[in-house]
Amino acid sequence: MYRTLPYQGGEPRAVAEVVNNAMNGKTNNTGTITLADGGATSTTLSDERIGYDSIILLTPLSVAAAGTGVQLPHGLFEHDTTQNFSANIATRVALGVEESAYAMSLASDRVTVDYAGYYNVTFMGRFNNPLSQIHNAYLWFKVNGVDAPHSAASVTIPDKQGSIEGAAYVNLTHPLDLNANDYVEVYCAVDDANIALTALAAQTTPYARPSVPSSTLELVMHYPSQVSGSTGLPYISDRQKGQATITHLPNNVADNTFGYIIVG
Repeated sequence: MYRTLPYQGGEPRAVAEVVNNAMNGKTNNTGTITLADGGATSTTLSDERIGYDSIILLTPLSVAAAGTGVQLPHGLFEHDTTQNFSANIATRVALGVEESAYAMSLASDRVTVDYAGYYNVTFMGRFNNPLSQIHNAYLWFKVNGVDAPHSAASVTIPDKQGSIEGAAYVNLTHPLDLNANDYVEVYCAVDDANIALTALAAQTTPYARPSVPSSTLELVMHYPSQVSGSTGLPYISDRQKGQATITHLPNNVADNTFGYIIVG
């Protein structure tokens, strides 16, 4: 702590020291704060110098705080066997494997998100048609069991040519504004029961290649709702006498430490 002056003033040497320190940027209105972890989205900063109108500036003091440790919620889910459907009946697409997930989870072919935000949602799959006629399929997203407006895609699957089955690859992307604990599903409808979302096994000949899932679903938070700006930087969401609230992205890393300076 740097020297301060009594309210009634001080002798010239003390005044000179305090003024010179202030002119050189050596003041007592600074400190450090480490963000709460365990998925917390806010941290309380306690400092008796904070007032209702204080301006509090934050600067990162660790690798985690600089951004390396920040993760937006994301997940990749798939199904590894061929999926068949009844004709003209809306059916939920299977998602049996969680490839990776942060701040979301898979259960009963539904992906549930832990945090509110604006998510980019992408489905990928491959329809096969073993018939000599062209056929059609539809894919769309549901949120909490309700069709997501404007999220459907119409897919036309070519007919079989000789011994080669018709196939159509689909990549359906649609943004969804989700609340915490909302769940997302993919639904499908085909006009013939022979149309399937097909999985292909890994091969070694004539060259090695990995397997092809019948369905793949990816969710990535683009930016959070009521948590932080699109940059993901922490901000001061509330100020009171002696404390302030820092609101931030869900934090699961230690040593997410910032320096702060209080003005006013």
